[in-house]
Amino acid sequence: MATQEHTVEHAEGQHHEGMTKRKIWRVFFYLLALTALEFFIALVLVHGGVVEKSLGVNIVYIALTLLKAYYIVAYFMHLKFETFGFITSIAITFILIIYFIALMLTEGGYLNTHYNPFPHWANPQ
Repeated sequence: MATQEHTVEHAEGQHHEGMTKRKIWRVFFYLLALTALEFFIALVLVHGGVVEKSLGVNIVYIALTLLKAYYIVAYFMHLKFETFGFITSIAITFILIIYFIALMLTEGGYLNTHYNPFPHWANPQ
């Protein structure tokens, strides 16, 4: 009975490829390259005066940071090796949390500018 359960668990685990040392180092060097690119943009291009800091530079920073977050979550937190249903549930939860944070910031900004409970005090803006 115990051998049958062991073989079933082993057979179900066959699709799980896992992380090898080679993959870990490959992902590490990807992350290192992305971080070096971010530092190059920040210290050489923006601080050196080659590129003016603008919305485009911020979008590049956000894109590079999201790419680094993908590699960390997918490989080091082993989400890439999970089932599709689990990945989907985690992604939907993450999107809803970000959505609720955006709603709270929007509502807080509105209340800060439009609601003054003490009218005789100045509203700092």
